[in-house]
Amino acid sequence: MTDSWNEVDLVMTTIIDTCLANEKYFGDLDSVVGDGDFGYSLARGFEKLQAQYAEMDRTDIGTFLKKVGMLVTSRIGGTSGPIWGTGFLRAGMTAGTATSLDGATVVAMLRSAVAGIMARGGAALGEKTLLDALVPMTDAIEEALAAGASSDEIVDRAAAAARSAADATIDLVAKRGRAAYTGERSRGSVDAGATAVAVLMEQIAKNWKGRESR
Repeated sequence: MTDSWNEVDLVMTTIIDTCLANEKYFGDLDSVVGDGDFGYSLARGFEKLQAQYAEMDRTDIGTFLKKVGMLVTSRIGGTSGPIWGTGFLRAGMTAGTATSLDGATVVAMLRSAVAGIMARGGAALGEKTLLDALVPMTDAIEEALAAGASSDEIVDRAAAAARSAADATIDLVAKRGRAAYTGERSRGSVDAGATAVAVLMEQIAKNWKGRESR
């Protein structure tokens, strides 16, 4: 799916731009049952990444993503920093010294990110976290690859799966983070982290399909 630094940059700059553009939206979602700082925390971390992006170590994709993970961990406040940072770190560890990626490697990187997030946050599927969108999104990518779908079709399926799964978190009760303290009151609102994953994947899909015109 991703076969060059151009695509890696497209994905990373899309994540940065989207987190900055949705600071208020993500914060508003989090404020329903959380402490409301999710959007602000993400924006401050990715703002710092944006400022340092041109100087990031590009020896290989693994080194690059591990540096991203360390910066995100140190700059994003609250629990989000370690969680999101761990995702990038684990993806980077799986990418290793690669300077290009195929679909199978991208899936392996995402699976590693999921495992790292689960270990770091002690979370599992169904506990109303970003995992509830990230795992179905990864499953959709793997299934689309196995079906021989084009890269444009793959990103569309990934975005659709992430959105559907994020929207479904409205029926879940939060078991992790500050929202967990609200118990049953957390049912009836979507999870901010899962929704952020969906928004990011939708924007990545949009930019991916328009990459040739850039």
